[in-house]
Amino acid sequence: MLLRPCCFLAILVTTYVAALAQSPPRVDMVNPAAGVDETWTYTPPNEDAAAGCNKLLGQLPRGVDKVIFIKRQAFSSNHYYTEYINSRWAPGTNISILDLTTGQIVDILPEAFAAAGTIARMDLNYEADKVVFDYKDGQDHGFRIWEIQLDGTGLRQVLAPPADEEKIVEKYRNGYHHGTDDMHPCYLPDGDICFVSTRCQYGILCDPPDIFSTTILYRMKADGSELRPLSNSAVSEQAPSITPDGRIVYSRWEYVDKGASTVKCIWSMHPDGTASAEVYGNDIPLPPTMNYPRSIPGSNSDYCMLAAPHYPQGNYGSVVRLDTRKDIRSHAPMTYMTPFVDVRAEGGWHHRNSSDSEWERRTKAGTHPLFTDPYPLSAEYFLVSQKPDGPQHHDPKGYALYLLDEHGYTWLIHREEETSCFMPYPLMKRRRPTVQPSNIDKGMAGRNLAVCVVTDVYHGMVGVERGEVRYLRILEQVPRPWSARRFWPEAAPEQAHSAVSLTHLGLKVQHGVVPVEADGSAHFTVPANKNIFFQALDEDYRALQTERTYVNYMPGEVRACIGCHETPDQGAPNTSSELLALRRAPDTPGPQPGEPRGNRPLDFMTDVQPVLDKHCVECHGDKKKDGDLDLRGEMTDLFTVSYESLVRRNVMPLIRELRPKTGNAHYLPAKSVGSYNSVLAMIVTKGELIPPEMRNGEKMLEAHEDLDLTPVEILRITNFIDTNAQFYGTYYGRKGLQHKDHPNFRPTPSWESAIGVQTIPDDRR
Repeated sequence: MLLRPCCFLAILVTTYVAALAQSPPRVDMVNPAAGVDETWTYTPPNEDAAAGCNKLLGQLPRGVDKVIFIKRQAFSSNHYYTEYINSRWAPGTNISILDLTTGQIVDILPEAFAAAGTIARMDLNYEADKVVFDYKDGQDHGFRIWEIQLDGTGLRQVLAPPADEEKIVEKYRNGYHHGTDDMHPCYLPDGDICFVSTRCQYGILCDPPDIFSTTILYRMKADGSELRPLSNSAVSEQAPSITPDGRIVYSRWEYVDKGASTVKCIWSMHPDGTASAEVYGNDIPLPPTMNYPRSIPGSNSDYCMLAAPHYPQGNYGSVVRLDTRKDIRSHAPMTYMTPFVDVRAEGGWHHRNSSDSEWERRTKAGTHPLFTDPYPLSAEYFLVSQKPDGPQHHDPKGYALYLLDEHGYTWLIHREEETSCFMPYPLMKRRRPTVQPSNIDKGMAGRNLAVCVVTDVYHGMVGVERGEVRYLRILEQVPRPWSARRFWPEAAPEQAHSAVSLTHLGLKVQHGVVPVEADGSAHFTVPANKNIFFQALDEDYRALQTERTYVNYMPGEVRACIGCHETPDQGAPNTSSELLALRRAPDTPGPQPGEPRGNRPLDFMTDVQPVLDKHCVECHGDKKKDGDLDLRGEMTDLFTVSYESLVRRNVMPLIRELRPKTGNAHYLPAKSVGSYNSVLAMIVTKGELIPPEMRNGEKMLEAHEDLDLTPVEILRITNFIDTNAQFYGTYYGRKGLQHKDHPNFRPTPSWESAIGVQTIPDDRR
């Protein structure tokens, strides 16, 4: 098979896990505003619109003298991603064109249509003669994708709601309409349309009442046909736009064993969903939200973005320029275009008046200057929507159009008296990027598989000797489907809706293991349309490193990476036939010792409790609690005595996604989390894995000298530790102890229920 690696390859084994539960890492809640020019002095914006228009005309190409923008009231959501869920309902909107030479405004939407609804975001086509936008015409209706010619003709709805939309609303309504929403459209180079949608029907993982919904990327033809997802993320994606080389760049929220509120970073993909790759921010805790990314004109490595809080405010903050030729594992790529405002702690903003003044965290009402919707005209000038000093961050009519320069100076372009202005674009034709070719193996696509090549797993893996890595374990973070919602009262731990563990919120399943060759190469298949991440394992299947992000693979995709902690500046990986793993067909993930097949749920009561019952409860039970540790399988409100004892006694180094929620995303070294740094693993392996800082290991080993687990039993324990102590193997089932007499109480998970397939009818759940 001929491999054709793409230029934008995802990190397969990246940003690795480790944080000890008993000694959690210190989280620096202050973000040094990288790139701030310390000679800068803040001055209030110029509120003379005529002067601003003249200044803007000087930055636009010759003959361009119009700006298109959205009129509507400012959204008032309490999260950056919940504008369509809990903003005030304030109908009255339009898409308007401002003539910079005359000041004349032309509204292009029909008056009655505009008065009845609101618009979130839009995009101008490459010929600059029509616009696509999302529109909502009632508080209890979803956003839909519409299109109109700039002369006001041809208004049409591009995509209809799902045929069963009324049934979806009836079943899942919870706090808002809770049907589907289609939003944030942008034109693709081939004329199709990309957008985000809740049609995936996933719930946000850190949302106990299950009100908030996930949005993922979709694409469709210009007539609304051939709708298909481009991703499968468990939490939200937003704001796609197109780079000069034809990629989709977008904001992606994720947490795989890291702080739940921390990482909303910038990713890219080809328009067919292949080659998804981090652009910036996957291990940067602050600012917590990086949104609205756009390429600087003419560049495929320079971008601008909005730096915003996660909660309890929306998409307002500071404008940042990114140079991704610099170290993307640091703040070095960031230069603040608005250096007087920053998100230096969650939530709210910090503000200062000059380069030598102290940062001041004002009220969360955000009465200081705030920005949104940056559109780069060049590396030095940006169209923005700005709220000046005074009004609160969600003031309905607080935002106007401004020109911003790279030193933080602003010039007013246009202000409406009774509403706000958002998403300014220069009304001009743009070069249509080349359509990216698809790198698809049709045979693999027919089997819903993708092919991965790791050329050297040791690349960037500090503290691991060559020859130590023998396998890769293929894992998946499963989104929580709406069909797993509880319609019965029941507590859940931390911010979960359906209990999974005391450590993480997203359910994990295992797809099996594949071999790693002596040269560090691996060649294998993975399931497509899944959130896949890897662990590098030793000869006994113990995790040396764990990936803290995931990759969505498209059916038939063929891709490669250099190895661990790869960054885009390190070039294309070697996929020559000299690699040992490429001398044969791709491996299929298979079982570990004692497993009937590679793909299986990760379930404490199936995997771990039988080992504890056989070997441990005699000394750690109701009659005898050596070490004050009770390992009986007696049920607690949501888990068991044994599970809670193990997790809360800190005998395993674990990642807690909610402690802290902000931070906990930085690179962590090999062997510092999981079984290589676990007291429990040391005991069951009879001292093979002694934690580096273990002081009384000999005494503990002596107390367990009669313990004699089989290799399969040891693997069940270390596998549990290395996958971050998951208890339940499915989102489904009644889990609260008050339901112990219900037939669906804590069911043993099947593979189908583990991967999010509802296997029991609603009336029996």
